[in-house]
Amino acid sequence: MQTATRSYQVKLAETEEERLGAQRLRYRVFVEEMGAAASPAQRAARREWDAFDPYFDHLILTTDAPVDDPLDRVVGVYRLMRRAAARAGLGFYGAAEYDLGLIEASPRESLELGRSCVAAEHRGGTGMHLMWNALAEYVLARDIEILFGAASFPGVDPAPYDEALSLLHHRHLAPPDLRVRARPEHFLAMDRLPPAAVDPARAMRLVPPLIKAYLRFGGVVGEGAFVDRAFNTIDVCVLMDTARMKAERRAFYTRDRGVG
Repeated sequence: MQTATRSYQVKLAETEEERLGAQRLRYRVFVEEMGAAASPAQRAARREWDAFDPYFDHLILTTDAPVDDPLDRVVGVYRLMRRAAARAGLGFYGAAEYDLGLIEASPRESLELGRSCVAAEHRGGTGMHLMWNALAEYVLARDIEILFGAASFPGVDPAPYDEALSLLHHRHLAPPDLRVRARPEHFLAMDRLPPAAVDPARAMRLVPPLIKAYLRFGGVVGEGAFVDRAFNTIDVCVLMDTARMKAERRAFYTRDRGVG
């Protein structure tokens, strides 16, 4: 899987340098920009990694712009773990935050998404659009029906997001067969305000762009949020069922997007 434009290329990481470049970008975004915790070894290397990395496919966006360090050619990342890889390895990463029993027991093929990020200087352009196209190709080629993963609000204080979290709970809660639940030891209720107290337009302005993108494609959320103090975020589990996607969104998702 590979696609290119004048300035960008999207592909699955194949070389050690590409995988290290993905970890470098993750360090820049999650540690330097968002305040995630990092070990001394990670700080010395300026890379963010964990024990799950070998079991993920790493979808990367690279630029042909001049860079001082070859690792900095990677300007976009998505981690992708199929169910078979989870079973052969350490399980799904998100299982530490959410009870994923409904997904793990389903006969339908599933894919965990994570560590999605784009370098600050490359946001707002075609890069993320190219990554979504490549993700669509990946999903279609492997007959994946359920996509899920944590998506984050910045910071660990839920108060500023009470209205946004409540909107997600009241209007976008997953159906019972997909309604994974945050683990009880870290469960943060999302119905923080009653529906009448939520202004939908104002609440949606507080929802991070990635979560909005999932919602536009018919995404729904699990029950309860998870406060991830190591990453300085509040996580919600977003799920997408390709069989339930709105017809017009499914058409966009499945038609030929020029990704070859």
